[in-house]
Amino acid sequence: MKEKYRNKGNDPLSSLSYGKKMNWADQLYLHGSYFNAIDYYQQLKQQDERNPYITWQLAECYRATRDYVLAAHYYTEVKNMGKGLYPYAAYYAGLMYKQQCEYKLAIESFNEFLNDNKKNAVKKAPNPIASIENNLDRTPDPKYTKILKKLIKKEIEGCEMAIKSLKDPQPATLINAGPNVNSSYTELSPYPLGDSALLFSTLGRNQATRNTFIGRKDLIETDTWSESQYKDKFMYSHKQAGFVDSFQWPLPFWDGHFNDDNFHTGNGCWSPDGTRFYFSKCYVDEADSMKTKCNIYYSVFQERGWSNPVQPEIGEFGTNTMPYVAKVGKKEVLFFASSRKLQSKGGWDIWYSIIDPRDQRFGRPQNCGKVVNTKMDELTPYYDPREGKLYFASSGQVSMGGLDVYSATGGPSRYRDLKNLGYPYNTCADELYFILDPVGKPDGYLVSNRIGSYALKNPTCCNDIWRIQREPRLVVMGKVVGKRSGDLMTESVVKMTDQNGDMRTYNSEDGKFLFNMSRTHSYVITADKPGYTSSRATVSTMEIKRSDPDDTVTVTIFLDSIRNSFSVSNIYYEYDKSTLRPESVASLDSVVHFLADNPSISVEIYSYTDSKGKDDYNLALSQRRAQAVLDYLEKNGIDRGRMTAKGFGSKNAVAPNSVNGKDNPAGRMANRRTEFRIVTDVPTRRVIYNSALPGTMDQQDRNLSVEPQGLEDEPANGKPGANDDDE
Repeated sequence: MKEKYRNKGNDPLSSLSYGKKMNWADQLYLHGSYFNAIDYYQQLKQQDERNPYITWQLAECYRATRDYVLAAHYYTEVKNMGKGLYPYAAYYAGLMYKQQCEYKLAIESFNEFLNDNKKNAVKKAPNPIASIENNLDRTPDPKYTKILKKLIKKEIEGCEMAIKSLKDPQPATLINAGPNVNSSYTELSPYPLGDSALLFSTLGRNQATRNTFIGRKDLIETDTWSESQYKDKFMYSHKQAGFVDSFQWPLPFWDGHFNDDNFHTGNGCWSPDGTRFYFSKCYVDEADSMKTKCNIYYSVFQERGWSNPVQPEIGEFGTNTMPYVAKVGKKEVLFFASSRKLQSKGGWDIWYSIIDPRDQRFGRPQNCGKVVNTKMDELTPYYDPREGKLYFASSGQVSMGGLDVYSATGGPSRYRDLKNLGYPYNTCADELYFILDPVGKPDGYLVSNRIGSYALKNPTCCNDIWRIQREPRLVVMGKVVGKRSGDLMTESVVKMTDQNGDMRTYNSEDGKFLFNMSRTHSYVITADKPGYTSSRATVSTMEIKRSDPDDTVTVTIFLDSIRNSFSVSNIYYEYDKSTLRPESVASLDSVVHFLADNPSISVEIYSYTDSKGKDDYNLALSQRRAQAVLDYLEKNGIDRGRMTAKGFGSKNAVAPNSVNGKDNPAGRMANRRTEFRIVTDVPTRRVIYNSALPGTMDQQDRNLSVEPQGLEDEPANGKPGANDDDE
């Protein structure tokens, strides 16, 4: 795998000895300078390609910079060097496959880890966020087996959930907020100012710098960094008039002089009455293992402007960030994220403090509880009083990728109905900072490093602000009924397939079903039940606009016993040939739909002629005609293995070819036919389609009683004779 390494001619460190260069790379890694560390580890790997330590460090650096593809590559490489060397490798490879949407590969890697650790587990339970600093301690310890299995099984569950969610997206479209808001580095904490502008935090525009979430020393990048200049700062951008969700060039946010060159500043929000402004200030403490420390501040608007910011009395200095203030019932509540240890569930948790309306004192902080918080990280709380829901990001719940956005109903202390927002809100990347517009249609914003973000080093390195555009909720609901009885058909599987061939299924126990639909799609809906064939319903959302209201379409799917027979209009051929005539296409397409809608059915295609011509000639011609039908069906997507073509010449006539010694044109036409017979486990063969009969398959509902006799398929010997028909 080729890389662009640092230009050795311009870098005096490239001439260092192997040992000194290794020490330099390790120091860069320990100080969070992952991009720089990658350059030197890659130089070292060129010198010592099979060194597992260098390969592991590269994997760790690429994971820290969220280059999921290269991280998975190097974790897999070090795993193949020897599973005993780095027993975490399969686990982390699975995480990186998961975060690049390679869910099947992720599941395989997770299962490989479980199979390799059936009895034992590594001594320390892995943390999918923080790097494992002591890679030399790899002694298996049965004590942690249960912890590891639970963690891995949750990741596998997340992969399975993601596969389903991608096929059944929520009614929303996400678009990048554009270059006037986003840069190649980090943007975060969007806060809508009504419907006309957006407040957010951003790093130095067009300058390479450190990437942080204003609260958690995570995924840090250090390319060139000046402690005094490059900090996260507030800016705001007005929407462009006449353009939907398009923003003007951002302006500095001077209110209250909240920006500070000595701190990363972000997470701004106003109190419900607009008199107080809350925000975070963070810094990297180099004296304390490069930990990010944060504090919440607030300022009060007074006669002469904003007061000097002060910290609310919520304790645990250096661990509080991401404030959001909202009304929960009649109470004004400060929600925030904190890494404090006392009463913590683990990692960063969501906490709350009730604000006394009389003197603005802050109540003793309380943990939001186990429905919301996990042993991993919960971040970026946002409370919507209109819905009575808390939205937050978590890396400890069942997720589609890394950090996903969730909602929980209730508050401030008790919650229920935890829900992953699903695709497209969440992807295999990181999503956080979800917030809805305060007015109008419930659009909103979130922050993500998904593909489509403006990238510094790799496509998923850096966070951008994305605009959420709520779509109309389009639903198709219906029932599956027996064609003869009209009764609901229980225990059936309903299938909805779009124009791209993507299928969703619904296990209907009571004969009823419901699917969500998206705009600009066309769908075919069928049902599947052993012993039955299905009709189809088609629904199109191609003409629906984003501004249209929610809509529900009702359809009915009919199941008919496989014992019944159906017919469609004739299949015609060119005179004395096996070439299909254009007027046969509509009839054959109905067969294509029938076989596509009933994939468990296999058929035999029988072709017949009238009695004109010699038997051996008619037999060969009928075989070619049956084969022409098979070829057409295969060309239109029907698996060849489900079909068999057989020609029978003039055998098994269904009408007399002559009457009283005179030619019978109507009878001969009826005998020039193509039949489809369902092949099932049932001994008998049933006619479902006879080309001699008029009408389409859906129009016809006639049980053909004619059962062919003597279905010999041995080819007749002899020379070709005269043609069999005069179509």
